[in-house]
Amino acid sequence: MIDLQIRPAAAEDAEAVLAFWKESAEGTSVSDDVDGVTRLVERDPEALLLAVADGRIVGSVIAGWDGWRASLYRLAVLPPYRRRGISTALLRAADERFLALGGRRVDAMVLEANGTGQRLWTAAGYERQDHWRRWVRPLTR
Repeated sequence: MIDLQIRPAAAEDAEAVLAFWKESAEGTSVSDDVDGVTRLVERDPEALLLAVADGRIVGSVIAGWDGWRASLYRLAVLPPYRRRGISTALLRAADERFLALGGRRVDAMVLEANGTGQRLWTAAGYERQDHWRRWVRPLTR
C-alpha cells in the first residue's frame, strides 16, 4: 500500500501538473499551459484534485462545478501507479466535493479512442450516453 494524499492543486503546481499530464493523460486541451492551469486553480481552488505519493503527482482529476453541473475531466494516473486504487480515491474525493456543493449527477468527458479510460469509467459505475454528442468551437476575438 502506498502513502497517498489527495489534495487540491495550487498555482505553483502548474508546471508539475502539465508534465504529469504529458506522461499520463490521453489527449490534450487548449488550456494545457501554465496560464490555463493557473487560471483554473485561481478561479476554483478545489477543482483540480491531485493524488500525491512519494513526493510526486501520481494522479489527477478536474472536478468542475458550475453551480448546476458536476463534470469530470483529466482523470489520469501515472502508469507505474495504476491499479492501486488511485482513480477510486480521486473519484471519491470528487464525489464528496460535488455532494457538498449540491450536485446530483456527474458527467465525465472520455475520448472515443481511450479504451482504457472507457473501461475505468464503466468499472466506476458510469454509463455511456450515446444520444449526446459534444459540440465545440474555439473562442476568437
